[in-house]
Amino acid sequence: MMMKHGLNRFAVLAGALALAACGGETEAPAEVAGDCPPGITVTDGWLSLPAVEANPGAAYFTISNTGEDTYMIRAAEVLGAESAMMHDTGTWAMEVVMNELPQVGLAPGDTAVFEPGGKHIMAMGIGAGVAAGGETEVTLTFAGGDKCSFTVQAYPAGETPEGFTPSGEGDDAA
Repeated sequence: MMMKHGLNRFAVLAGALALAACGGETEAPAEVAGDCPPGITVTDGWLSLPAVEANPGAAYFTISNTGEDTYMIRAAEVLGAESAMMHDTGTWAMEVVMNELPQVGLAPGDTAVFEPGGKHIMAMGIGAGVAAGGETEVTLTFAGGDKCSFTVQAYPAGETPEGFTPSGEGDDAA
């Protein structure tokens, strides 16, 4: 009887290890290669697809300016979406609201985080060509005409890249 239980445990353990090796979430790239102005880097880019086809999705990323010039993001495009715009989430009359952002400034040394519950690129009319597990391109346009294009991976609504933690999570500041 003891031999039978030992073999059963071994079979269960082996099966669990095999499943763990097959599965897993896809990691978002640590740095997103892009065509950006000098000193501008984009990391951790991803796109959350809408739960309902007619609803908008949202692109998230971190953009940093390690250069000497100040940049102002004025517009955004998401390849495969009919339109896109920058938004920020806030509160008004104790209700959560989204407001369109006309621009986002990046002085030398600045970093802007676009994440759920904060700044994001709202992508309306995402076409069938952009599917979960696939990739698309986000292009930011700066005042003066410079552009920064980078690739993002698409995730189903409610899923996030492995290891994603919102920037405010775990902070002691209130």
